[in-house]
Amino acid sequence: MAADEHTEEFDGGDDHLAENLSQIDDDLADKRAAALRVGLEEYDLDDEDAELLEGLVRGEDGIEYLPALPVVAIVGRPNVGKSALVNRILGRREAVVEDTPGVTRDRVTYKAEWMDRRFSLVDTGGWEPDARGIDASVAAQAEVAIDLCDVVLFVVDAMVGATSTDEQVVRLLRKSGKPVFLVANKIDDSRQEPEAAALWGLGLGTPHPVSAIHGRGVADLLDEIMKVLPDVSAVAKHEIGGPRRVAILGRPNVGKSSLLNKAAGEERVVVNDLAGTTRDPVDEIVDVGGKLWRFVDTAGIRRRVHLQQGADFYASLRTSAALEKAEVAVVVIDVSQPISEQDVRIIDLVLESGRALVLAYNKWDLLNTPEYEDAERRRYLEREIEQDLAHVAWAPRVNISARTGRHLEKLVPALETALESWDRRIPTGKFNAFLSELVAEHPHPLRGGKQPRILFGTQASTRPPTFVLFTTGFLDPGYRRFIQRRLRELYSFEGTPIVINMRVREKRQR
Repeated sequence: MAADEHTEEFDGGDDHLAENLSQIDDDLADKRAAALRVGLEEYDLDDEDAELLEGLVRGEDGIEYLPALPVVAIVGRPNVGKSALVNRILGRREAVVEDTPGVTRDRVTYKAEWMDRRFSLVDTGGWEPDARGIDASVAAQAEVAIDLCDVVLFVVDAMVGATSTDEQVVRLLRKSGKPVFLVANKIDDSRQEPEAAALWGLGLGTPHPVSAIHGRGVADLLDEIMKVLPDVSAVAKHEIGGPRRVAILGRPNVGKSSLLNKAAGEERVVVNDLAGTTRDPVDEIVDVGGKLWRFVDTAGIRRRVHLQQGADFYASLRTSAALEKAEVAVVVIDVSQPISEQDVRIIDLVLESGRALVLAYNKWDLLNTPEYEDAERRRYLEREIEQDLAHVAWAPRVNISARTGRHLEKLVPALETALESWDRRIPTGKFNAFLSELVAEHPHPLRGGKQPRILFGTQASTRPPTFVLFTTGFLDPGYRRFIQRRLRELYSFEGTPIVINMRVREKRQR
């Protein structure tokens, strides 16, 4: 009999397992676990095993309010090297850079440091007058960045010189009343410095010649910025260390940016029908359901064939990095379209990262329109969910409309449930009692005349819940999945993946 077939038989008639476990006294469970732990000494254990059994584990996260970091915004017309300057100041490749105008679209905030002083660095899209469509939204984001900063770096391409667009940006900056540093970019050597002197005519004071690509002059520029940068921002929100970090993922054009804007209560990111509008991860502290959250909007993850070159490729890498920094992922699925292989791959990406998971079925309001009611889209959707997403049936599901904000408040309980499960710890005594009862009722099937035994189990870590089983032989994948299912039935773990690792150990030779 196959392992999966064997474990399918285990699903029936197990109600009394939970009853038995609930009746086991905690002290008795701890004593039983201690006895099993002593029995492990007969087996070959390494240093890593010893550390694990000592229980070197976690600290608790709390909300900590810190002074708001001062904010430096980088603005200018398209393709003058703003994102390259961001990367140079950060000392790493964070912002997407490509030799094409208009790569950056949203205002994107990074944490930077210079001479032991920390500050927020805001990259913006290129500002252009009389822009239309998506370019108008990009320009609006740049204007908002000017309002919400303490110091402005105005980047000009010194090799091109001041243009009429640059002169209009100057008028915008003068109205803001903020300290402005005129950055003459693309001055790669001393022979080109006279080109920077020509920018005096803009009336913003001394041009600072730099080469964002090569780093020339950037350190001197930062020294000057530090002289006027306040210790505490006069405009930024207080920085908060504790809000849970939520990554919003999905394929292009499913409504991720609309969800962030609705949660933030403002046009925080550019929204357009053009697929792939967002390229850099954009994070924002938002108040949803009376709690503060740090939402991170990410670039849509495309099919691999589309990720071979250019800004979309690097945007995908940054999306993966944003997921690594998050605690819970909200995967947005467009219910007006069939669930695709892309959707499943994005969910699998979350599972591989070990993050908590919430599924947000967006554009739910469309299912009530005649177009979709006639096509019975809702009935087909439920069938697709049952077939394609059966492996994440444990993930909380929220039906929302990011455009109208419908049922957005239901997202908070789902996030809280997933994070609570992600942080959940089962005491060693209770976990071993669970294993003992489970094995007594459903022992592992014989393989080659041998039956592997579970000697001891412990929860090695949380985030996600990770369990280690000391065994005398390999457990079948089907049996491990059976243990996961029973753990979910007994302890819920709704919204989080569960990891079960094995350590096969042999008895010491006497």
